[in-house]
Amino acid sequence: MSQMLALVILMLILFIGDLVAVRTKAWVPSIFVCAVLFLLGYWTFFPQDIVALAGIPPVVATMMMYLLITNMGTLLSIQELKNQWKTILIALSGILGIIAILFGIGTFLFGYETILVAIPPLVGGVVSALIMSEGAKEAGLASLSVFAIVIYVMQGFAGYPLTSIVLKKEGKRLLKQYRNGELAIKEPEVAASLETPNKELKLFKNMPEKYNTDFFKFLRLSIVAYLAYLVSTLLAPIVSVSPFVLCLLFGVIATSLGFLEKQVLQKANGFGFAIMALMLFIFDGLKQATPEMMLGILYPLAGTIVLGVIGMYIFSFVAGKMLKVSKEMAFAVSLTALYGFPADYIITNEVIKSLTENEKEREVLTSHMLPPMLVGGFITVTIVSVVIAGIFVGFL
Repeated sequence: MSQMLALVILMLILFIGDLVAVRTKAWVPSIFVCAVLFLLGYWTFFPQDIVALAGIPPVVATMMMYLLITNMGTLLSIQELKNQWKTILIALSGILGIIAILFGIGTFLFGYETILVAIPPLVGGVVSALIMSEGAKEAGLASLSVFAIVIYVMQGFAGYPLTSIVLKKEGKRLLKQYRNGELAIKEPEVAASLETPNKELKLFKNMPEKYNTDFFKFLRLSIVAYLAYLVSTLLAPIVSVSPFVLCLLFGVIATSLGFLEKQVLQKANGFGFAIMALMLFIFDGLKQATPEMMLGILYPLAGTIVLGVIGMYIFSFVAGKMLKVSKEMAFAVSLTALYGFPADYIITNEVIKSLTENEKEREVLTSHMLPPMLVGGFITVTIVSVVIAGIFVGFL
């Protein structure tokens, strides 16, 4: 198979995944469709190295991980998140619930290593799934390497419908309050601030904008990622710290110092390609999955997701009670760990549109429901899951 034919086939698969997700309003996630098509491809006519053949060998995917995680760090501002401290505590309590139940019960049912590999993808996204998949592969655990990817692919099927159900209940409760004159519109400061990039570069404020080219953005991002890698290697004799966790931390520091702007990878026009490369590398892990292996991981897959959701509900319910947040909103916020952005944004908007045709009522619901959902997904998927993956991979 030629390189360009391999590339065309892979791009077609990614497009079909997006198409199905759009048509079903994200009820059937694109990653699920892509994973099924990749599996069918590997079981029929795909060469085992189709992803590398198309131009994305492991070394390229690793580079993209460094850049993407550092870019994630640029999104975080302590000041912006202070307004949503309750949301952050609830999101963290949901993750704590997953960890407690899976280690408390799941270890006896599925084994320690299975649970260790399952938790980071279950509370995170593509990056944490890839970290655990690669860690399991290096530890010689081929089936668990595939398991990390399959959990990432399947978790949305639990998260999407549950989130929709609890958000509809929360929306109806808020609508009733609003119609009784007990609720006013709340300015979605956090949502706006998360979506509005910071254009100020304090360290380069005297530099003409024309010199801030795409390559200069890539250079600064690469420098920060390299510093994270360097610190990780220097710390290695004393303590093992994943360079990816440090990338996240260094991204935050570099942004606060004014060395990086927010969403620098998007501004450098590199985000789409980076995500594409990483997604292809994730699906490349499925080449190890035989039909027998897939049948073998169905039981731990279903079990870990069910137990994780139960733990999430119990802990978020308790946290919601303590913080005086409704159990529906608390559970919805913790469920964002199963999918993150943009699914949290899409589901919330779909629910709001289904509840009322009145534009004013939609504004009220949006102002109360969207900010905590965005922050919840940001905290769980973007930050905490990467940190947990960086810690857990060291125990494999």
